[in-house]
Amino acid sequence: MLYYWIALSLIDDIGPRTIRALLDSFGDAESIFRADLKALLKVDGIGEKRARAIKGFDRWEEVDQILGSAESKEIEIITECDERYPLLLKNIPDRPFLLYTMGDIQPEDRFSVAVVGPRKPTEYGIRVADMIAGELAKAGITIVSGMARGIDTVAHKAAIVSGGRTIAVLGSGIDVPYPPENTGLMKRIIRSGCVVSEFPPGTKPLRGNFPVRNRIISGLSLGVVVIEATDDSGALITANYALEQNREVFSVPGMITSSRSSGTHRLIKRGALLVESAQDVLRELAPQLKGFIREDRKKRVSLSEEEQDVVRHLSREPLHVDELTRESKIPLNRILSILTTLELKGVVRQAEGKRFYLS
Repeated sequence: MLYYWIALSLIDDIGPRTIRALLDSFGDAESIFRADLKALLKVDGIGEKRARAIKGFDRWEEVDQILGSAESKEIEIITECDERYPLLLKNIPDRPFLLYTMGDIQPEDRFSVAVVGPRKPTEYGIRVADMIAGELAKAGITIVSGMARGIDTVAHKAAIVSGGRTIAVLGSGIDVPYPPENTGLMKRIIRSGCVVSEFPPGTKPLRGNFPVRNRIISGLSLGVVVIEATDDSGALITANYALEQNREVFSVPGMITSSRSSGTHRLIKRGALLVESAQDVLRELAPQLKGFIREDRKKRVSLSEEEQDVVRHLSREPLHVDELTRESKIPLNRILSILTTLELKGVVRQAEGKRFYLS
């Protein structure tokens, strides 16, 4: 029952990991409130103060207000037990047990990539974010970001313009668009994807909310692309969450003389994949994306001259990559890269023994 899930989210000093322990012990939110003090104290990490906070909870009127606000503003409330709860997010240990959403979450959103960066990017950062997010969206990838000024805004807009889907994760209540000038963008995101928040309606965009919400941005994604991060950038917080969650981290290099790229370069030194285009991201995620491109996407797919050249040498009969290299006169390393892209586009398939054929 949503009533008890919302109440649980309003208890002070009880975070996602503590709530996880409670749910593991009692099964659902209602059972937690019905448990006696002795049973609550048996849960690791609860302690007497938290147990008494649960038993003495008296903000039921506020729960009613949240439910009323959600109904009047067409806000969906999704618990982790709901089949609509994002699949990727279920796999992180400190996942939010409750989400407020506007728009819709589709099964295909499990093929998501986050694009994050500074609120005051350079012209270079804007161009790169627009290019990468737009190309990923055209390939069918859902773009996840935080709807902040700067790179986040560019990424969301690029996805929408490209006819793709996008998800925004807010650091405020879902009925408190932040920054205010992105109210119009938020409406467009709702039509082209989903806006998500773990904070109850009416929550102000407090400074401490944003680092916390970053774990959801990375948790919703297969990987995180970082563009123009300084050493103290919030984008690095998202990248660190991604590493903890066993997600891929991609970093766009910048000028070595620019402090705006010091954080992205540090990520590369630590093992993040250097990316120069969306294709670099798609190639790295290829094992997780195989079979994703649907028939309707195949009809709309566009091919470069090189890709068209490779396709001309293929048929429905599998051809070994070495023979394809000889016939096309394209170097092996390059042709493997092209074939991976063609696989992602649904144009070719791979048989055993590195043999390829038209799908």
